[in-house]
Amino acid sequence: QVQLEESGGGSVQAGGSLRLSCKASTYTYSSATYIGWFRQAPGKEREGVAAIHTGGGSTYYPETDSLKGRFTISQDNAKNIVYLQMNSLKPEDTAMYYCATVKHLTWDPTLWEYRYWGQGTQVTVSS
Repeated sequence: QVQLEESGGGSVQAGGSLRLSCKASTYTYSSATYIGWFRQAPGKEREGVAAIHTGGGSTYYPETDSLKGRFTISQDNAKNIVYLQMNSLKPEDTAMYYCATVKHLTWDPTLWEYRYWGQGTQVTVSS
């Protein structure tokens, strides 16, 4: 059964931190090569922010200046959980954040392709 469940979103002030969690079913986790996070704000394109290879643990981040060095993806293989640590949050990070199995990664994070994703968790950053 395909299942991805996000948690950890909320409202923070600029400069704060949040850690998002994505709990995947065993089937979803074991069948995915990459699991990642993307976000979408109202009126904006879907944007990938991080991905991790579920087997080897290698990570992939888009070369987006606004994201560099602030977000970190990690995983707990034993629990089928993928985390997204977000630091130094900015108001422009406000969006719904989704966990997803990634079909295709590319240099342009708006062109990442996903197979399955969860319901999302809202992140709101106030100035």
